[in-house]
Amino acid sequence: MKIAQPQQFVSEDRVPLTREQKQQVITEYARSAGDTGSAEVQIALLTERIRGLTEHLKRFPKDHHSRRGLLKLVGQRRRFLAYLVKKDSARYRAVVARLGLRR
Repeated sequence: MKIAQPQQFVSEDRVPLTREQKQQVITEYARSAGDTGSAEVQIALLTERIRGLTEHLKRFPKDHHSRRGLLKLVGQRRRFLAYLVKKDSARYRAVVARLGLRR
């Protein structure tokens, strides 16, 4: 007698960002050569991860664990944006315009 194995609902887009995607975002938003930690780069990386998770949740609306992770990422990005608006509002406006955020 065969026991049916439960079907795995694993999405290909569960990997947050491939190495190539991450490197592309870093080079696009870096302020200088070798810059990987500026607020602009961090916000851009978080935005890419948020977009990927949003697409995942459209396909799997009952995945509440990923939804919690998405909310944590959104809060983290919001804090980075708040830091950037305090630090340099021109850089803030540039990042929001480039990423197409609604703020």
